[in-house]
Amino acid sequence: QVQLEESGGGLVQPGGSLRLSCVGSRIAKYSIVWVRQASGKGREWVGDITPGGRTAYSGFAEGRFTISRDNVRNAAYLQLNNLKSEDTAMYYCTTDGSHACRRGICADLGRGTQVTVSS
Repeated sequence: QVQLEESGGGLVQPGGSLRLSCVGSRIAKYSIVWVRQASGKGREWVGDITPGGRTAYSGFAEGRFTISRDNVRNAAYLQLNNLKSEDTAMYYCTTDGSHACRRGICADLGRGTQVTVSS
């Protein structure tokens, strides 16, 4: 079990950007998965990055969000661009790369970081 901590969320206007961070101990050997959950809605898989840096994204994230990582710093990042009101959610990172997590059933989620997109 790897404990991860998210940060970087906040309030941003539509069209704005945020960079979320995910840090943990010795995460270089794990894929890092980002998921989100809006209030009153189910959890959504956002995308992931393998230890070697290969990324995959959900349809809503493709072209607007970018996942990266720095294995030396034991960190991963989620760059959010051109944010929309529907991106408002709690964002989490996890090392759970299971098919279940792609359906929103993820293990080992931290406290998350809140992203609010509003004018």
